[in-house]
Amino acid sequence: MLEICNLTQTFHPNTPNEVLALRDVSLRLEKGSFLIIIGTNGSGKSTLLNAVAGTFIPDSGGITLAGQQITRWPEHRRAKLIGRVFQNPFSGTAPNMSIAENLALATRRGQRRGLGWALNSTMRDSLRDRIRSLNMGLENRIDNPIGTLSGGQRQALTLLMASWLKPDLLLLDEHTAALDPKTADQVIRLTHEIVTRDNLTTLMVTHSMQQAVHLGNRIVMMHRGQILHDLQGGERRRVRPEDLLKRFDEVRRREQLDPNVAEMLQRNYV
Repeated sequence: MLEICNLTQTFHPNTPNEVLALRDVSLRLEKGSFLIIIGTNGSGKSTLLNAVAGTFIPDSGGITLAGQQITRWPEHRRAKLIGRVFQNPFSGTAPNMSIAENLALATRRGQRRGLGWALNSTMRDSLRDRIRSLNMGLENRIDNPIGTLSGGQRQALTLLMASWLKPDLLLLDEHTAALDPKTADQVIRLTHEIVTRDNLTTLMVTHSMQQAVHLGNRIVMMHRGQILHDLQGGERRRVRPEDLLKRFDEVRRREQLDPNVAEMLQRNYV
């Protein structure tokens, strides 16, 4: 279970560039829940994800995960509880290391490192079996440098690495935004399969209204560092992409958002 309590964060305080990124945000995510966070650029959705990941220590508020108060834990310490997939397919992996070597590191995430053979024959067979489940034909290329793969292949492997040890929380940070539509659909199908199979508690940030309504069991819409809408239960099940767009339109009309923002939202809907 993830519990976020009264989280507040200001970047560049007392300067002309001051940004109040999070405003007293509270959120409770039950074990096995799949939460989708949407919002315009600058709404605070990625800042919230980064706060949970430990990218920075928040100004105030608390974060509890799996019964442990992690608010002031450094990012590397949270690795034993959290798996993460970044927006950039080339983040989160070592490009000059092989597929097998990257996955072997993932199997040791959050554990003490010692001397010994990480890639014995038993481990290699296990890696091939897991990679075969991706249906990308990569199981016979495990000695290839991971940096030679396409963005979609690499993102699929990164998702496999992040979920390998069934973390207490899986963070997905717009993990298909840099992919072409066909590859993005493939990674989204894989995401659904892994999260559903392993019943992973998941927090996913996306700009895509289609992804928002077809994944997860809860949708949170953020604006100006606050939670504007929290759709759960029957309301969540009934929502359609056009319904979410109407909510964005309401914000745009109320605050006269930049037309480019509205155009971006419309582009992600179709």
